[in-house]
Amino acid sequence: MLYHIFPLVRFLSLLSVLTFAVSSRIPLVSSRQATDADFFNPLLNGGSMLDQVPGVLGEPLNVIISAQSSPDVLTLGGIINFAKAIGFSTECLGIHSGAPQSANLGDGNGWVNQTIELREDYGDSVLGTCLESLIGGNHFRVFVQNGTEHPTGALFLAVSTEENVTEGHTTAPDGYDTGRDLFSAGAINSGGTTSFGGTTYSTAGVNMTGLIQPGSTGIEDGIATDGIVTLLTVTIV
Repeated sequence: MLYHIFPLVRFLSLLSVLTFAVSSRIPLVSSRQATDADFFNPLLNGGSMLDQVPGVLGEPLNVIISAQSSPDVLTLGGIINFAKAIGFSTECLGIHSGAPQSANLGDGNGWVNQTIELREDYGDSVLGTCLESLIGGNHFRVFVQNGTEHPTGALFLAVSTEENVTEGHTTAPDGYDTGRDLFSAGAINSGGTTSFGGTTYSTAGVNMTGLIQPGSTGIEDGIATDGIVTLLTVTIV
């Protein structure tokens, strides 16, 4: 293993920048350790934990939905519904602007374009992402580890907060780490129980190091990351 586990304590450092009371909403953390059953480490087979923006730089794959999650969560419809349960939805009116990003998850597929991109919906799963497109917010891209060499089914997410449209939707300062933490908080807070469309989820998470090099080398917009990857296991209850 190249990664190490420790609690999701970084939320404490966000108290000064978040607008809601995190102090009473510290996430619950799973006591178990990550294993090869959760995902295959892309670095062990020529893959990367940075996706590829058109060009030479990339964004960190900073959240992984474990292959040990409920199978329905790992489908396209499943991740969309789970996203809606934690405050994200599909893009405004189904319109996507900009070129897709790609990732090599070391599963034998090589570089493959993102499966879908989902955006913060500000409490409105129908039109809320139109607001995100204007004022900015959190968003994430989904990549599936399903190649013939390592078909785990795990979902690798590139999560980040972005600036508003007048700033060209550039990544916000500390946007990779903040995006990851806010995404994880939405899934794990309230005892890890969320729901949407008649489906209820229980989510547990651990933080891992050793998969992404801390710093800004190779990262889009030159924004440094702390190198933490959050592993979430999402169970339908």
